[in-house]
Amino acid sequence: MPVRTVPARTRSRGFAFTPTVVVYLALAVLLVVGSVLVALRGGVLLDQAGLLNIFTRATALGLVAIGQTIVILAGSLDLSVAYLVGLTSLVAAETMAGQAGMIVPGVLLALAVAAVVGLVNGLVITVLRANAFIATLGVALVLRGYLEHNYTGPAGEVPRTFQHLGYDRVGPVPVAALLMLGIAAMCWWLLTRSRPGYHLYAVGGDLEVARLSGVRTRRTIVTAHVLCSVAAGLAGIYLASRLGSGAPYVGTDAGFDLESIAAVVLGGTLLAGGRGGVVGTIGGVFILATLDTVFDDLAVDPFFKDVVRGVVLVTAVALYARRTVRRQS
Repeated sequence: MPVRTVPARTRSRGFAFTPTVVVYLALAVLLVVGSVLVALRGGVLLDQAGLLNIFTRATALGLVAIGQTIVILAGSLDLSVAYLVGLTSLVAAETMAGQAGMIVPGVLLALAVAAVVGLVNGLVITVLRANAFIATLGVALVLRGYLEHNYTGPAGEVPRTFQHLGYDRVGPVPVAALLMLGIAAMCWWLLTRSRPGYHLYAVGGDLEVARLSGVRTRRTIVTAHVLCSVAAGLAGIYLASRLGSGAPYVGTDAGFDLESIAAVVLGGTLLAGGRGGVVGTIGGVFILATLDTVFDDLAVDPFFKDVVRGVVLVTAVALYARRTVRRQS
């Protein structure tokens, strides 16, 4: 019976500082440094209120970033997610109209709308061969035009029972955050243990090689965009449960389009596609959520907050790029 050998590039003589390991080490350092800084101002970062704040901030962004991870791994991108979050919050809230019996139809309709938007994104990219940046930006502008024409503020109403999704918690951890982590675990399984996941990595690694290997590249890219949009739809539904109604600009005000990409990049996923994963993305999400919480506790100027976040992102990209060059040399 032949003996299987491990390729030389996958052998490891010791602990490997992969991007995923690095991002969680950075998160641990940030928690320690942030705790010290907040303590110097007389506060506590990691008390129940602080942890609740971090998890709450991470939930909606985490859902959007999970979907963004999928499309980026496939070598694509989605800039329409921020407007889609607002749209799906409105669809859910207006369908529910404060009636408990309309919760399921509201959720299903919001997810269906999100899936249609993802399908349009995928078809424009694969059939019309439009660049992903331009295609999803165009769809984002269409969604923005619809929202600006039809809404001037919050609309619809979710029933009180549905608001438990946004506010119930287990200790300091919101139930919605646990659901987000559960979805991340499902996505991890999809990417690492299933054939569609292998196809995503193959398409993101080299589209032409994947096509010649028998992978249905168009279907893979379209599926990735549908899943990304559904994840954004889940974020919109969650935010509707917290706000009590739909809000047209809840996604854009939070900057979920660029924030989700930042979280994916911080997590070690290559923007070119083919390498990375959702585990690192969750670490990136918690880094951004922790930074925001620390800045709020320290009453940091908004301009300085953006500067620090930009420096963190550029530093992470530079470190990952340098590591990749070393591995290839």
